[in-house]
Amino acid sequence: MIQPYSPFTHIHFFMKERIMKHTFACMLVGGLSLSSAWSQEASAETSSAPVVIGTVDRLDERINQVLAADASIELLAEGFEWAEGPVWHRKNQAILFSDIPNNVVNQWKEGEGLSEFLKPSGYTGDNPRLGEMGSNGLTFDASGRLVLAMHGDRQIGRLNSKGDIESVVRYYKHRKFNSPNDLVYDAKGNLYFTDPPYGLEKNMNDPSKELLFQGVYLLRKNGDLVLLTDKMTRPNGIGLSPDGKTLYVANSDPSEAYWVAFDVLPDGTVANERGFFDATSMVGEANPGLPDGLKVDVHGTVWATGPGGVLVFTPKGEHLGTIRPGPATANCGFGNDGSVLYLTSDMYLCRIQTLSKGQGF
Repeated sequence: MIQPYSPFTHIHFFMKERIMKHTFACMLVGGLSLSSAWSQEASAETSSAPVVIGTVDRLDERINQVLAADASIELLAEGFEWAEGPVWHRKNQAILFSDIPNNVVNQWKEGEGLSEFLKPSGYTGDNPRLGEMGSNGLTFDASGRLVLAMHGDRQIGRLNSKGDIESVVRYYKHRKFNSPNDLVYDAKGNLYFTDPPYGLEKNMNDPSKELLFQGVYLLRKNGDLVLLTDKMTRPNGIGLSPDGKTLYVANSDPSEAYWVAFDVLPDGTVANERGFFDATSMVGEANPGLPDGLKVDVHGTVWATGPGGVLVFTPKGEHLGTIRPGPATANCGFGNDGSVLYLTSDMYLCRIQTLSKGQGF
């Protein structure tokens, strides 16, 4: 199991720092940018020898059951401002991921490298704006349609067969969401998602904020919307156990950096909230990141981005080790045959081979 992301002070409040790091990284690779030319240049790296970065910290020998002793982190592409939401596109046999400030979903495919998949991805308005406007978390519904947590448009959106984004849900009791962040479907087609304020230009102090809380929601397949909790200060990453009976949610608040678990009741609502893992004491410069995106594999291991990288947890919340790419890691997602874990780590897209498999493969 892993632990969610965020920098030592909430990463979302440090856009300037991320841009500085992005600029420095671009200098190192010859001034890359997210243009088509950059995409082709960065993609060319995929045809050369793999570039290995970071380390894997092994705190418990049981981590060897999910990560081989020689497992390494492979850098695939770089130069992004804040990469997020990796999800495997089965039809394209490629990984999709958001670059939030650039309002784009990118695609990386073996042998072809990087290309632009969808732009705009999170903000489709006409008025210029700043901040984290793009899509964040990504997933696919049972019909194979891409579903996006859209910061700028403050909604859950869905890409239809014509290539247009249509709204799935936008309001709670006639009030706009803050900025939907991450999402996961259960086996019945019900959608769980989180709604912190990071996509608002002024975050908690944004005058357009309509809700007085940061919520975790259930959107039932029939369209009914249920608020599951309004007690978390910064709900972020979200995932379900393989049997669908446990819901995990990350809280990306540097002063309350933790994950919680809930029992999922037969009607899809939750009960018995309990602490899963508290990483508040880990937050700091030595461990960039806060609890953020997470995935749960077929065995119930939780791979959660958090302080230091991707924390690997047992279903009981025992910390087995950490995958450390270096920069703050925002999210992760399984791909290929289900055994490869892709990481979005600030300006990087990278991956690591596991001995497990993600759900749905």
